[in-house]
Amino acid sequence: MKSLLLTGYGPTEYAVAAAAALRGLGGKADVAGASRRRLPEMLERLAPDARRVFVLGVSLGGDETRLAAALKTLRKDSVSVTWISAVAASEAQTRNMLPLMESVVDDGATLLDVTGRVFGVDVAPLAPYADESDRASAAVRDYRELFEAAQFHYRYYQDETAYAAAIRMLAEGIRPEAWGEDARNVVAHYRRYRGRELVGKSPAMCRLQERIDRVASFPDARVLILGESGTGKETVAQLIHNKSPRAKEPFCAFNCASVTPDLLESRFFGHEKGAFTGADRQTDGLFDLANGGTLFLDEIGELPPEAQGLLLRVLEGGRFMRVGGREERCADVRLITATNRDLPAFVREGRFRADLYQRINVVQLRIPPLREHREDVRDIADGWWFNRHRRHLAEDQIAALAAYDYPGNVRELLNLLERATVLGEEDFASLVAEHMEMNAGLGRPDSPDAVPDELDAVVRRHVRTVFDKYGRSIARATKALGISRNTLKKYLKEEQVK
Repeated sequence: MKSLLLTGYGPTEYAVAAAAALRGLGGKADVAGASRRRLPEMLERLAPDARRVFVLGVSLGGDETRLAAALKTLRKDSVSVTWISAVAASEAQTRNMLPLMESVVDDGATLLDVTGRVFGVDVAPLAPYADESDRASAAVRDYRELFEAAQFHYRYYQDETAYAAAIRMLAEGIRPEAWGEDARNVVAHYRRYRGRELVGKSPAMCRLQERIDRVASFPDARVLILGESGTGKETVAQLIHNKSPRAKEPFCAFNCASVTPDLLESRFFGHEKGAFTGADRQTDGLFDLANGGTLFLDEIGELPPEAQGLLLRVLEGGRFMRVGGREERCADVRLITATNRDLPAFVREGRFRADLYQRINVVQLRIPPLREHREDVRDIADGWWFNRHRRHLAEDQIAALAAYDYPGNVRELLNLLERATVLGEEDFASLVAEHMEMNAGLGRPDSPDAVPDELDAVVRRHVRTVFDKYGRSIARATKALGISRNTLKKYLKEEQVK
């Protein structure tokens, strides 16, 4: 009889309880993580292939109507579902959900203890692994990090296998020193990318951080991030997600220039089996994968016109259909978009839909290029260097780094430090000079068009850049430029200035 274990993401105890259940089943069960919001979907997708389903610790909240429908279908198909919890159900859940399944609930015990009783397992050997304190043993801390890394892979890459594999390893008693290459790679990737943050104490970065904190608290507000290449637009998007009420749900990132136009509809909305040649199975699209969480669309300015219409439709109604599908699906996502292009100019030129621009431009965040907060070079470079080498940069090295303009922004600075590491270069003045010579023929990475020959066109471009820099505020832009309001409006006459 095939069994399925669905356990929660979050506290380490969920994973440890699942490992105990897996031991009780002799290892003969499939394992998957499920959030409260995604529990109905997981039951619909995975449970029909099982005969017994155990839900460990996952709350019965979310879409209760959809959950009840899934439970009724499974009961009709003779699939047994048992809910195991250390937290009592609400009155409504007791009335509407518990009659549709078996339940074992003890709100005076731990989830691990309840699980041990249900499966007849001695949980004492596993109990230390649920300890989240700093006093835990090295092996416990290693497994805790593995579970965190596996959850990171689910949230940011929709990889559901890493969490299940980690739980199975604990159930089998595999010590950290015996982990395979896959587990070690998951942890290494997590260590490298988990700490994505904005570094810097300059006024510009402090203002940006304050706006991120403010925006994050509104989980449905759409955000348009503006910034040159290399400034960290995806990092800002991740920070908004991580600080929001959607933080425990998926974060899906997609580069709009990475897929040919004819495949974008399938990438956005998914497709049914047989929808087109090569569609040999049903596939979820980005709006399904990000459901409940955040969808980040980078390089939104590169979206083809036909795809812009598709995106506008789902943003207006919150519903879509898979390619080849007949039923509408709901999309509950926060949309964050980013570009290094001049979208208002694209709108004027007919390359970007004005109605879509208004839909995505609810809150606008501009990331300043590194040359506008050069004082942060010290913190960014020294922090990176210390994390890599466990020592700080010398003052002359920091001075050499701070003297460069960085048209590639923070990405270019970190690449320069990586080169110094690979070459063992300690003379940063020579390193920077060589770097400038290597890149002398490159223009701004965010400006593929040549600089105009006409002086007036150059001035217009500069005025528009400063206007965007100061949040499209006429008062602040005129003060920074040292010109009158009428002069500003003259240069921006094609803009809609309010």
